[in-house]
Amino acid sequence: MKNVLRPFCVAILGISILFTSCADDGMDGVDGVDGVDGVDGADGADGEDGADGMDAEFPITIDQLSFSKIGTFTNGNDEAFAEISAFDAATNKLFIVNPEENEVSVLDLTDASNPVKGTSIALAGNPNSVAVHNGVLAVAVENMDKQADGTIETYATDTQSLLVSYPAGALPDMVAFSPDGEYIVSANEGEPNDDYTVDPEGSITIVEVATETVTQVYFTGQTDPGNGFRVFGNNGMSTFVQDIEPEYVAISDDSATAYISLQENNGMAIVDLASKTITGLVGLGTKNHNVSGNEIDASNDDGIPGNLQNWNVLGFYMPDAIDYFTANGNGYVVSANEGDARDYDGYSEEVRVKDLELDPAFYPDFDMLQEDENLGRLKTTTANGDEDNDGLYEQIYAYGARSFSIWDANGQLVYDSGSEIARRTLALAPSIFNQDEGEVDERSDDKGAEPEAVVTLKVGDETLLFVGLERTSGILAYNITNPFNPVFVTWIYDGTDISPEGIIVVDKYDSPTGNYLMIATHEVSSTIAIYELK
Repeated sequence: MKNVLRPFCVAILGISILFTSCADDGMDGVDGVDGVDGVDGADGADGEDGADGMDAEFPITIDQLSFSKIGTFTNGNDEAFAEISAFDAATNKLFIVNPEENEVSVLDLTDASNPVKGTSIALAGNPNSVAVHNGVLAVAVENMDKQADGTIETYATDTQSLLVSYPAGALPDMVAFSPDGEYIVSANEGEPNDDYTVDPEGSITIVEVATETVTQVYFTGQTDPGNGFRVFGNNGMSTFVQDIEPEYVAISDDSATAYISLQENNGMAIVDLASKTITGLVGLGTKNHNVSGNEIDASNDDGIPGNLQNWNVLGFYMPDAIDYFTANGNGYVVSANEGDARDYDGYSEEVRVKDLELDPAFYPDFDMLQEDENLGRLKTTTANGDEDNDGLYEQIYAYGARSFSIWDANGQLVYDSGSEIARRTLALAPSIFNQDEGEVDERSDDKGAEPEAVVTLKVGDETLLFVGLERTSGILAYNITNPFNPVFVTWIYDGTDISPEGIIVVDKYDSPTGNYLMIATHEVSSTIAIYELK
């Protein structure tokens, strides 16, 4: 049985691997041939398209920009029809201060190359400044009685209907929104009348937009900070608070601090907006024109346009327009150092150097200096320079620094352009150097090219500065990304736009063209010039 069963078991193993109970397993058999592949199944349905990816945006640098004038508009047939402007991105409207007609003129810039005149906003008083934020236009309006309190009036930018009329101080000269739109701030200059018999206090108006709460901030309790701060109105008979004359407003990026230029006082006020208090009053000092790099052409009667020399003269900075910008996380204020004298029928500080009695101990060559071709024609002040009150002047002062300056957040000077503006315009446009109504060199005895307007534009990670020159009628552009070392970029001038009073910029994301815009309003030619940067 044993010999019979073993072969039977092997036979069974060859038939099936299920029979595993035999005492001894046999060897594995050879694998079988693979079967034929089956027919491919049908393709599945297409999935849904993914969302479009974002277009790549490469940051542009200032040196890649081109500047071209794409539009212009003449707002009147005489002077003072176009001074300051503000742009509303939602409606593409440009709002323009038009003091000649007591209105805010309106242009539609939907096609920026072809501005269209819209319906103006009539006012009860003279407008001095405009600002726009989030569909609201704010207008600084002086009283018909210039020494009485004015107003800040707000309008809807779409319907142009009046929203609120806020009380302001005397002669609200400049108005601005904080970047977050929480505040409206106006600098109320408080100028005296021509007889100097009424001299209202200078002040600052702060409006909380959400609650419509108005706070008037006066300079009561402030004292002379020194360092060239000027308090002298009406030959010293005005009080300190009457003498302060706020001119222009710049607000920090975080909407916490307002900077107010005090032009005639050669100073700056620093205001905390949350507490509505003046936290700093700063004297801006003087500029020594006897130092290399600070040369001036001091005469319009020497027959030499651009006769830049050092002189024993100190210049008050006396800024008009100011603007705020940040660099490397720090805040700065840039100023246009125009200069301005008090020259009224009731009191005037303004004389020419040849009319001063110079102290020979300080100016031993005074006879030569007071010749018209030297310093004789230069306009100066009787309010400063005679420190011992003996009638002899130990120091000659000039109005304005003929420059732009950059100050830190505490009002300390970090950069001044020296004689750059004079040298640059002399090289680029000698036929209009320090011109007055087309006469070359005619403003050299006054304040030179008169830097009037400044505004900054963020271009990628860089900062571009525009400086408007009231007399030369051109605009200089500088890269101020490094506030300690500005770099010249370009010169803008075409001869048809005379005396830029205000300059604004429009970010490319708000622009009707999709590119950066620079818009200049010109007081003498009453023209609006629109430049595209791309």
